[in-house]
Amino acid sequence: MSLQELKPKIDQVWNAFWSGGISNPLSVIEQITYLLFIKRLDDLQDLQEQQALLTGKPVNNPIYTTEEQQLRWSNFKNLESETMFRLFQKENGIFDFMKNYGGKSASFSKFMKNAAFMIPTPRLLVQVVDMLDKIDMNDTDTKGDVYEYMLSKIATAGTNGQFRTPRHIIKMMVELVQPTPEDIICDPSSGTCGFLVASAEYIKDNYAKELLKPQAQTHFQNQMFMGMEFDPTMIRIGAMNLILHGIENPQLKDVDSLSQANADFQEKATLILANPPFKGSLDNDSVDEKVLAMVDSKKTELLFLGLMIKGMKIGGRCAVIIPDGVLFGSSKAHKKIRKEIVENQTLEAVISMPSGVFKPYAGVSTAILIFTKTNAGGTEKVWFYDMKADGLSLDDKRQPVKENDIPEIIARYHQRKLTSEIERSRTEQSFVVSKTEIAENDYDLSINRYKEVVYEEVQYEKPNTLIQDIKNLQADNAKKLLDLEKMLG
Repeated sequence: MSLQELKPKIDQVWNAFWSGGISNPLSVIEQITYLLFIKRLDDLQDLQEQQALLTGKPVNNPIYTTEEQQLRWSNFKNLESETMFRLFQKENGIFDFMKNYGGKSASFSKFMKNAAFMIPTPRLLVQVVDMLDKIDMNDTDTKGDVYEYMLSKIATAGTNGQFRTPRHIIKMMVELVQPTPEDIICDPSSGTCGFLVASAEYIKDNYAKELLKPQAQTHFQNQMFMGMEFDPTMIRIGAMNLILHGIENPQLKDVDSLSQANADFQEKATLILANPPFKGSLDNDSVDEKVLAMVDSKKTELLFLGLMIKGMKIGGRCAVIIPDGVLFGSSKAHKKIRKEIVENQTLEAVISMPSGVFKPYAGVSTAILIFTKTNAGGTEKVWFYDMKADGLSLDDKRQPVKENDIPEIIARYHQRKLTSEIERSRTEQSFVVSKTEIAENDYDLSINRYKEVVYEEVQYEKPNTLIQDIKNLQADNAKKLLDLEKMLG
């Protein structure tokens, strides 16, 4: 189902919630996510039962027992509204079953502890269930499109520096770093877990045979995906998003990533993908001392860079979205973290993105840093790219356009060490800069510091010629006025 087909269906559901008295966008998303999750559980049980019929073997560990069949979407969706509503509300009913999915000890159940069923009337419930039943969620792209479009409706997005990362930018970053089945992938500001979901989809698409091995599947389900998020609503949505995409036991922590409570996040991740908040500031007293030792600042965008370096294993890779100010800021903390990445780690690339990427929420200019943790240096040449288009208009409407640099960015990034790329002129969109030159420029990483602009020479007429042309025009106009007066007279 295409996004254009999905939009009116989601709009209908959204308007139904609004008319039914639930107007907080996050609450709407949360309630829709609960229902989609319940629907997905029924789909998964259907899949188990079909496999059992094909093999002639009974279903192992069924999601629904014989006594719980009435709680399945396919069974309750046709019930009368009052009966359905009571089944959701009652103890050990549909909503309780969803909250306790996976057992009392499962991390998912922990995040669902304070989840609340907020749909106020039987009429609204049956109306929404009927609408969602018409959306086929078996396709992973459909799941992503549904979440993407729902999240775009959060009117408060952008407050406290939290921006929804467009899914095509997430996919681009995943294609750049190319996760593997051996990775431990972390997002320390996970939100709805978009980076983790996109990484899982990439691994499924590129390592399908590898994932058939029991050891690889165990790692994929239980250790591969790590996320931190302090907002309880967002971590619930993120946990359900991951499970809806087939990751049964993601390692999510409801913690402020930068705080002492997350002090044990050290040399665990082999790959970090993130778009951390970059608008707020924190008191030093609340920040992990090991992060402060790397970057003594109150600015969250700088502190998160320190956290990511601390949290990766040696050889770990990081792709992170940062505000442009990090690239050229002149404070001691700005310079220190840039020097740390250039001198003590291996900075691979700086991709400058146009300011419209985060519209309509914000017009902030951003860039993507890609680096590898070595603690022993290794930066020799840094690849820069000046993205001018991402396939969507750079205004608030963000409509599809033909211009799109993303395919070229991915292709050129993976060729960045070839002579053909290294020798590109600095007048091109991509070029390479030596570490020595970056150090000489106080570790400034802004692309405009190194990009060369070619000015086209324009030839103008001599002043006397221009003056004579103006006189001729005036004389011609005067003659036409006289002719018009004679005609009227």
